[in-house]
Amino acid sequence: MVFWIASVVGLGIAYLFGSTPTGYLAGKLLKGIDIREHGSKSIGATNVLRTLGKWPALVVVLVDVLKGVGAIVFARWFYPWLYTLPSVTPPTAPDLQTWAPWAVCLAGLAVLLGHSRSVWLNFAGGKSAATGLGVLLAMSWPVGLGAATAFGVVVAVFRIVSLGSMLAALTAIVLVCALEQPAPYRLLVIAGGVYVIVRHRANIQRLLAGIEPRVGQSGPGPKADPQI
Repeated sequence: MVFWIASVVGLGIAYLFGSTPTGYLAGKLLKGIDIREHGSKSIGATNVLRTLGKWPALVVVLVDVLKGVGAIVFARWFYPWLYTLPSVTPPTAPDLQTWAPWAVCLAGLAVLLGHSRSVWLNFAGGKSAATGLGVLLAMSWPVGLGAATAFGVVVAVFRIVSLGSMLAALTAIVLVCALEQPAPYRLLVIAGGVYVIVRHRANIQRLLAGIEPRVGQSGPGPKADPQI
């Protein structure tokens, strides 16, 4: 029982990693504003860029990515550490080789949930794209690098961050299924990718209507080009 309680505590810590509302704190610290009342009303880096500028947005992106990295690094340290404590690990606990990938998977889901449903913001939050990238980079760097490349190419060509985030999530799903990865990692990437896309459902509606803002725009833009 102690082992499972400790495991849940570990997931709670991963959730708290994700729940730190970086964009919200940037607005409060730099301008004394609630960023949820400005621009797109999101706490994500794109709205920080529109509202606070490029350097605060860059810091928010980096911190959000590091939240995902931190949760995975923590899980990879914490659960093997539990197995070194005879008073904690019961005889019926799964062996470390079996449990570790599942622990990493659950920690990844916990940090994504924390970012999008932060306890500090009444269980609201961002769309988990940057934090998800951090999870990918720490869990399987080829998958993370592929997703980051897809995001960069799409944003460079179309200048639409939401489109880049969703296509990066789809790229991650394809790569994790194509490459040799543990089954829990594949489940995490598929579930996390779908979750990120679902969190962008309002952006999808604006994309279909041709009014999704591009990088540099402060609000909904004109009808999209035929190529979008």
